[in-house]
Amino acid sequence: MFRIVHLITGLGTGGAEMMLVRLLSKTDRRQFEPVVISLSGRGALGSVIEDLGIPVLGADMNSGRPTMAGICRSISLARNLKPDMIQGWMSHGNLASQLSGALMGSRVSVIWNIRQSIYSLRYYGKKTAALIKIGSYISRLPKAIVYNSKSGAEQHEELGYRKDKRVIIPNGFDVDTFSPDSEAVESLRKELNIPMGAFIIGLIARNDPLKDHFTFLHAASLLLEFQPNVHFVLAGFGVDRRNKILNNLIMDLNLPDNVHLLGERFDIPRLNAAMDVATSSSYAEGFPNVIGEAMSCGVPCVVTDVGDPALLVGDTGIVVDQTRPESLCKGWVKLIEMPAKDRQRIGEAARKRIIDHFSIDFIARQYEQLYRGVFHGQKR
Repeated sequence: MFRIVHLITGLGTGGAEMMLVRLLSKTDRRQFEPVVISLSGRGALGSVIEDLGIPVLGADMNSGRPTMAGICRSISLARNLKPDMIQGWMSHGNLASQLSGALMGSRVSVIWNIRQSIYSLRYYGKKTAALIKIGSYISRLPKAIVYNSKSGAEQHEELGYRKDKRVIIPNGFDVDTFSPDSEAVESLRKELNIPMGAFIIGLIARNDPLKDHFTFLHAASLLLEFQPNVHFVLAGFGVDRRNKILNNLIMDLNLPDNVHLLGERFDIPRLNAAMDVATSSSYAEGFPNVIGEAMSCGVPCVVTDVGDPALLVGDTGIVVDQTRPESLCKGWVKLIEMPAKDRQRIGEAARKRIIDHFSIDFIARQYEQLYRGVFHGQKR
């Protein structure tokens, strides 16, 4: 039995955090004993992880963001656990895991887990950008660096991260939780007062310039000029009626009757299953959870050609140019004007692609293969 400490920046509902939960739910507990340390407290997912029978320790319970004090507390917690391996998640977690491993000596293996793509460091705060650069200088130290996308690996390696440490393991998806659901189709329309015959296009993404809600809403405006029976459902942290920038744009584009801002939600499987089309409008992306989750629900997707979304959807979705509303609109039109049976076949093919190549069971086995390789002195 090998004890693995997962050291993560926080336990909110972001993509990396949700991937950790899914991985833990499928980890072979006969071989591995996982423990989670969160730099910034238990967050929304702490109790979810504990319900799996996995301990969760908070290193900085009173802080809303990681601090050096929190990193120092995490090191102390990790040392007390006497792990065989520490796996960091994201920049702060990777740094804390490496410091912890250094203080415990060579008996503890350290793996980093990098979940983001980097198109430019200017998109990040000064502290996070500095941590990313520090990571490049010490990237020779971990046994392996896991990336969830090829584009993310290449971009980090351009910054100086060691190429020989690269291991790409894409996100995995729970195909039982994310599955087609006819009841969701009806219930969401009732909740939002959307007619049953209307077409729903969804975007699940936090309020972040990289997610490019601007392009999405301008494309929505173009589409409504000749397809008035379309509604747009947007969910994610900060994407709500308190967001003045988004709401002002919606009013300026005359979209208030067709756009629904739901904010942060915890019924993402239901939202996905209720959509006719899911969208990623990002102009910087790695390997998007939200698209894989929508595909798993049997929903066709339109994605911008950045990062690995095109690799994810393959021939089961439509790939369009980034930051071009007219291109995104054309992608939607292609699916809207398609016979319903053909659109359904695309959705079925999308779900099959997730089951065959990106199910969490399949991805968890790849992580375990990596762990065993590291324990036996090899990267893989």
